[in-house]
Amino acid sequence: MNLVDSKYIGMVSSRLQKFKRVKPNLYNFRCPICGDSQKHKNKARGYFYTVKADVNFRCHNCGSSMTLSNFLKKIDPAVHKQYVFERFKKGQTGRGTVVEEPKFNFETPKFKPKLDLPKASENEIAKKYLEKRKLDPNKFYYTHKFKEWSNSHKKTFDDLTYDEPRIIIPLFYKNTLVGFQGRSLGPSKVKYITVMINDDAPKIYGLDNLRGGTPVYITEGPFDSTFIPNSIALCGADGNVGNWGISNPIWIYDNEPRSKEITTRISNTISRGDSVVIWPSNIKEKDINDMVLSGHDVQNIVESNIYKGLEATLKFTTWKRI
Repeated sequence: MNLVDSKYIGMVSSRLQKFKRVKPNLYNFRCPICGDSQKHKNKARGYFYTVKADVNFRCHNCGSSMTLSNFLKKIDPAVHKQYVFERFKKGQTGRGTVVEEPKFNFETPKFKPKLDLPKASENEIAKKYLEKRKLDPNKFYYTHKFKEWSNSHKKTFDDLTYDEPRIIIPLFYKNTLVGFQGRSLGPSKVKYITVMINDDAPKIYGLDNLRGGTPVYITEGPFDSTFIPNSIALCGADGNVGNWGISNPIWIYDNEPRSKEITTRISNTISRGDSVVIWPSNIKEKDINDMVLSGHDVQNIVESNIYKGLEATLKFTTWKRI
């Protein structure tokens, strides 16, 4: 069992009832999928075990069987995203893939105020991809070798074997490049990869472009934010935007009422007293970009469906049943 797998088993162990280490590479706990025995609360028939270098989960009560990755995805999508990205960084992208732990050389980050890359509009593949989604290719950049280019700004990837082209979404703060997202152009285990050059800077797209005196909208992703005036996107950051001078934000989440991750975020937003967009039942598309491609007047829909407090709670309850 490699260190990444051990780390993430440890991260979720506190929420697994009766969790214990039976012996090296074997863990036992009550199955969170079926709830294990309803009559005997001490029965624990869920297991993590290894086959060669892979960690698997199996429940001897309900018969559920899956990889550790799929198990994490089922019980905590946010932790699963971190797990997949960490394995990706370490070159552990295939079954049974184990790499030597990297040796860290701590260096002071060298900040580069400008991007040393061509605009996405200068690459035919990137340009075609963005224009097909009605996005402006002049707002984004392109790199043929994402891992290699990322490492030139901040050492992030230890294995450069399977490098790939990506669209670069820059994160600027006070006119300085503090991080970036890489969006894959083809099939990839990780569609979006965020790298922060300055870990203390806000992980937010569009922050430098905000105008004072008008509402600030917060979308799920950078691409969606380009369709809504005066909006930003949190690229994996937490919800405390007040630290960056934003008061009374309006949150716009994806239109996925069956997603536990999204419904939890909306519920937390309403509990904080913030305003949130609850999509009307006639909208079937899952995000702003898809709505634009379907011909919807997204700005009008957003402005007509902003809710707060008790009204937000009532609308949210109805939306979840769709």
